[in-house]
Amino acid sequence: MTHSRTDFSSSQRAERAARLSGPLGAVLTVGAIAAAIALSPEFSWTASALSDLGVAADPTVRLLFNGGLIAGGVVAVAYGRALGRHSTAVAVGYVLAIVAMALVGAFPSDTPLHFPVAVAFFLLATATVVIDGWRRRTTAAGRVALALAAGHALGWLLWGFEVRPGPGLALPELGGVVMFGLWVLALAPPVRGPGA
Repeated sequence: MTHSRTDFSSSQRAERAARLSGPLGAVLTVGAIAAAIALSPEFSWTASALSDLGVAADPTVRLLFNGGLIAGGVVAVAYGRALGRHSTAVAVGYVLAIVAMALVGAFPSDTPLHFPVAVAFFLLATATVVIDGWRRRTTAAGRVALALAAGHALGWLLWGFEVRPGPGLALPELGGVVMFGLWVLALAPPVRGPGA
């Protein structure tokens, strides 16, 4: 009898850790990006891409940005387990987006693999939020998720049509970071519940 009680407690702890890993990974990643921005005198919201931080002259800025993406991905990937209780499609999309995010840190913008993994991250993050939003479209959380994804897509569309303050990618990229981060922190099923 004691053995099954221990197993149940272990299972509960693993589930709780999975539920916390997404929000913790999001906070870690966004915090590292914010710190890199704060320490980078070259960074410009209108002329830079966020990935420019990964090849900055200052090694501390590079470490914060690239290391933050990798560490955030390592911490956050277990959230896929918690998401899987609600939707396999959302869980798979999320895990693929997180792996792509970590790979952005592993392959800085001066490497040939950077562009495909960066594009993959933004597409997979958006697809994940859309899939979850559509599944829960009758709920407030689902509708907000769809609105966040639409806002992110609109940001890229405006940037593509040169409705922007400068040539930098940082602003539409920030839209993706905000969309995905808010979804993980406030809207995803493990946070809100599947019917919320």
